[in-house]
Amino acid sequence: MGLIAISSLMLLGGMYLMIAFAWWLLQIIANWRIFTKAGESGWKSIIPIYGDYISYKIAWQPAYFWLTLILGIISSYLQGTLETRESLTVYMLVILIKIILVVISIMYSIKLARAFGRGTGFAIGLIFLPPIFMLILGFGDDRYYGPDK
Repeated sequence: MGLIAISSLMLLGGMYLMIAFAWWLLQIIANWRIFTKAGESGWKSIIPIYGDYISYKIAWQPAYFWLTLILGIISSYLQGTLETRESLTVYMLVILIKIILVVISIMYSIKLARAFGRGTGFAIGLIFLPPIFMLILGFGDDRYYGPDK
């Protein structure tokens, strides 16, 4: 490979990294703004597990955060046991847990949309294109109405 080809690849890689960093930064700012709109401190959005807990508190109920956390840990553990031995029961249990987690995730997106006065269409956007619709929530003039219990 020639020197020009290598330098072109390095240039493209550097551009990709700059765009990815800018996108990541926009996501952080949008989450920060969503938290502040909901009356929470923005810094809470950047703390890994605590931020997720507060997100569930904003949109729904924190109990569902704990459920997803526990089910995620159980699913990871069971998948680890599948690597050592094949078991149809364990495999089916992992699939069931993953289905439950997907349903909770969909419900969370619906509740988050409603908490900011948005409808079903916006919830579908949060389900299929979360980064873009989180940017809309963060940078738009949506008002926080509270969790729809």
